[in-house]
Amino acid sequence: MKRRIALLAAALATALATTTAVITAATPASAATLTQVTNFGTNPTNLQMHLYVPDRVAARPALLLALHYCTGSGPALHTGYQLSSLADRYGYIVIYPSVTRSSKCWDVSSPQALRRDGGSDPVGLKSMIDYVRARYPVDASRIGVIGFSSGAMMTNVMAGLYPDVFHAGVSSSGVPFGCFATTNGSEWNSECSGGRIVKTPQQWGDLVRNAYPGYTGKRPRMQIWHGTTDTTLSYVNFGEQIKQWTNVLGVSQTPAYTDYPQTSATRTRYGGTGGTAPVEAISFQGYGHSIPFDTAQAIRFLGFDAASPTTPPPTTPPPTTPPPTTPPPTTPPPGGAGCSATVSANSWTGGFVATVKVTAGSGGTRGWSVSVTLPGGTSVTGTWSATASGSSGTVRFANVDYNGQLAAGQVTEFGFQGNGTAPTQAPTCTAS
Repeated sequence: MKRRIALLAAALATALATTTAVITAATPASAATLTQVTNFGTNPTNLQMHLYVPDRVAARPALLLALHYCTGSGPALHTGYQLSSLADRYGYIVIYPSVTRSSKCWDVSSPQALRRDGGSDPVGLKSMIDYVRARYPVDASRIGVIGFSSGAMMTNVMAGLYPDVFHAGVSSSGVPFGCFATTNGSEWNSECSGGRIVKTPQQWGDLVRNAYPGYTGKRPRMQIWHGTTDTTLSYVNFGEQIKQWTNVLGVSQTPAYTDYPQTSATRTRYGGTGGTAPVEAISFQGYGHSIPFDTAQAIRFLGFDAASPTTPPPTTPPPTTPPPTTPPPTTPPPGGAGCSATVSANSWTGGFVATVKVTAGSGGTRGWSVSVTLPGGTSVTGTWSATASGSSGTVRFANVDYNGQLAAGQVTEFGFQGNGTAPTQAPTCTAS
C-alpha cells in the first residue's frame, strides 16, 4: 500500500509538465465549456466522461482522448494543460475521461485490460470514442490518444488494443504496453517501475500483437517523453518503449534524425526524419518524473495543427447531459473579490503529495498567490501548475501563465510534493 500511495504522489508530479509552447497567434475567445456525458455506452469500471467541443470545429474534426495521471481527473487535465486552448485554435474535439476507483490510476495491469475488448477501463474508453464518432463528423484518420504517467501507460495500452482506431499516441513518463501486467490483482508492478523488466524488441512487439491476434492493419505512430532521473517510473522504460514501438511499426532502432528542441532535451526520430516519423522520442537530461512537456509539440506530432477551424459546429449540438457533479460555484466563495484556497493531501511515511484548489472571488483574478505554512522539518520537493518561492516554513506558490486569469467563481488546481508531514493549516490566497 505504501508503494501504491507513493506512486500516486510522484505520478501526480508529472502534472507539473511546465508547458513551454508559445502561441504566437491570437487564440480566439471561447465560450465553449467542458460538458459531462453520461450513458455513453458499455462502461464496466464506471469511468466518467467529459467532452470539450470548441465553438468552431474543423469540417472533419480530429478527436483526442486525453488520459490523466494518478489521483488526477479529466477536468484537472482540461484545466492544467493547453489541450483545450489548442483545440479552440485547430478545431479538434477532446474527450477527458476520469477514473473513479480510489487510486484514480488507470488499470494497465489486469489480464482483462491487456486484451482487446477484454473488459475494464479500455472498454469504457472505447465506448467514449464510439459515442463521439456517432454524433460528430470525426475524421477517422485523425483519432489520437495522449496520457501522462498512469495515463501514459494507458496510452500505450489503447494504442496496442485498438490500432484500427488510433492513428497516433503520445506517452509522457510512462511504460511499455504489458510492462505493468500483474496476476495478483495489484495495480502496482515494482519490477516494471524500477526498470527491471527488460525485453528484446521482438518480445515487446509480440505483447502488443498478441493483444489483438490476427490484426495486420496499420499501427499508430508513437511519441514518447521521459526524464533521465525519473525514480517513479525508471528511465529504462523510455528505451523499452522505443524498442516496443519501433518493432511494432517495423522500423530501425537506430535514429534517423536527432536534434535538441528544448533546453536539456534530446529528440530522436525513428523510421523517418520529419515531424510525423513513426516513432519520436524526447529525453530530458536531469529531469525526474516532472518534465517540461510541450503540449504544442504533442499536437504537432498528432497532426492536429494542420488547419484552423473554418466551419461552425455541426448541427448536432453538444450532448445535453447533466453537468459535472461538482460545477463551479454560482456564488462568490469566501474571500469576496479576492480568492480562496483549500488543501488536501495523500500521505505516507516520510512524505506526501498535496493538491491545492484556488477559487476566484466575485471580481475574478488576473493572477494569484497562495501561502502554505508547512510543519517543522517539512520541505517541498516538487511543484506543478504553480511556481514556488521557498521550500520550508511558509511557502508562497504563484500561478503560471495559463492558470492565473480566473473568472468569478472559477476554480483551478496546483500541487506539490514534499518530505515530512503534510500541511494542516488552511492556506491563504491573494488575488491580483
